[in-house]
Amino acid sequence: MILTADIPGERLDAFVARVCDGLTRSAAQKLIEQGAVTRNGRPAKKNDKLNTGDAVEVTIPEPKEVDIVAKEIPLDIVYEDEDVVVINKPKGLVVHPAAGHQDDTLVNGLLYALGDELSGINGELRPGIVHRIDKDTSGLLAVAKNDLAHTVLASQLKDHSMHRTYEAIVCGSFREDSGTVDVPIGRHPTDRKKMCVTQRNSKEAVTHWEVVKRYRGYTHIRCRLETGRTHQIRVHMAHIGHPILGDMVYGHKKPELGQDSQCLHAGALCFRHPRDGRPVMVLAPLPDYFKEVLEKLEKMG
Repeated sequence: MILTADIPGERLDAFVARVCDGLTRSAAQKLIEQGAVTRNGRPAKKNDKLNTGDAVEVTIPEPKEVDIVAKEIPLDIVYEDEDVVVINKPKGLVVHPAAGHQDDTLVNGLLYALGDELSGINGELRPGIVHRIDKDTSGLLAVAKNDLAHTVLASQLKDHSMHRTYEAIVCGSFREDSGTVDVPIGRHPTDRKKMCVTQRNSKEAVTHWEVVKRYRGYTHIRCRLETGRTHQIRVHMAHIGHPILGDMVYGHKKPELGQDSQCLHAGALCFRHPRDGRPVMVLAPLPDYFKEVLEKLEKMG
């Protein structure tokens, strides 16, 4: 693919990571080192500073075959047909193999349960995975069984016609009953594992929220994603002064109400079926950990 630089002075690796969906900066650097990225038709270095209008050509190689172990992992399948599976992922389960999690992920469980019935578009490490949710976020995740389903669902994500609704418990009280957070999100400048609200090397991010119930010092809210950036709800809620309960990365640094990870649940997923266009809506009830927190809040008055 050939891309046109639009921010003068931006580093080449940062530009490639920003404009290529799903590509991290470290992955962009590897492509540049391998000679898979050129600038105006010539070899380039990762720290090259771009000029507006520079033509950057990126060649992403075909994924290599790797041996991912199929492993029996309990999966809560809440919807399935010949094209799509929707999983209700528990808190604590990693979606795809990565450092420290090679054989205990959702992908390992999917390979055991479905074998070769998964799309290959997202590469060998993420077969069937159309979108993902954080390890410590629970809830609904769509998985494609074939490339047609993957392509159609991915396009719905891109044009915002796939609707995802989350339940969250956040710190503090809201004066308003609903609102929208519309600020861009990008990689944190010093901590590459974190995201942040920033104008630099960022992408549009929009989160709509509404109050479900107010408690003493906390609020149960429902969020609808218009975009799907990494850690979007967590970053947006922290940005407006209402970090998610238990989120010790973007919120308070000590556990509260027994929670040391975010109280965030993907409770509803709505999409058009990739084969015939009919609407599909899947719901996942609040998990036990979430209900236990609500019970504690009710007792607090």
